[in-house]
Amino acid sequence: MQQAVVLITGATAGIGRAAALAFGREGARLVCSGRNAAAGAELVVELKALGAEAEFVRAEVSDEAQVRELVDFAVSRFSRLDIAVNSAGTEGTPGPITEQTVSAYAATFDANVLGTLVCMKHELRVMKQQKHGVVVNLSSTMGSRGNPHNPLYVASKHAVEGLTKCGALEAAPFNVRVNAVAPGPIATEMLDRIAGGADKLGAVAATIPMGRVGTPQEVADAIVFMASERASYISGQVLQLNGGKTAA
Repeated sequence: MQQAVVLITGATAGIGRAAALAFGREGARLVCSGRNAAAGAELVVELKALGAEAEFVRAEVSDEAQVRELVDFAVSRFSRLDIAVNSAGTEGTPGPITEQTVSAYAATFDANVLGTLVCMKHELRVMKQQKHGVVVNLSSTMGSRGNPHNPLYVASKHAVEGLTKCGALEAAPFNVRVNAVAPGPIATEMLDRIAGGADKLGAVAATIPMGRVGTPQEVADAIVFMASERASYISGQVLQLNGGKTAA
């Protein structure tokens, strides 16, 4: 992982931020992206304190022009793109199908599905040409099962897993791997919002066989593994990290 060039979207909070720090500790060179410029600047300071080379670029993943510029910046800055982590996303609008709106659908799918698609389009454009690279997408436990309380999020993460498998088949002849990690409940601000507040996390933990929610660091460690040569024969797969929640 030393000197690998890593691009991470959604890097200013939660799992994306933890992944950036994990790669930084491994000696990677990073281009981090998100919508919060102030948080991005703070992250770069932390990464440089670890000894990592790092840049922040503000970008909206559903805007193809911005994504193209982001990927091209990474290549111009570091000459190549070895690893891409597509972490940007939203939890969607809770509620049953009968209460969902077209605008809520658009907001959820623009961030989670269109954003992943556009990022993969331009990441793979570079990786296929250089004939190496790894893409890791962020799915969810809800990417392979149902939940009556947030159908738009569930549907969007099912789509992310479909894109991951299609990308893996397309990229395999070019020595490029595409996988996803699918976290269950993880201690992030997003989970607080989904649960209805940090004080509700005990009820969430009670639904998990291991009896606790996961940490962003645990997901970051899995992302680093999936991007490493130790996972060199893994592609088109979705790695579940949920404390046994999907075992039954």
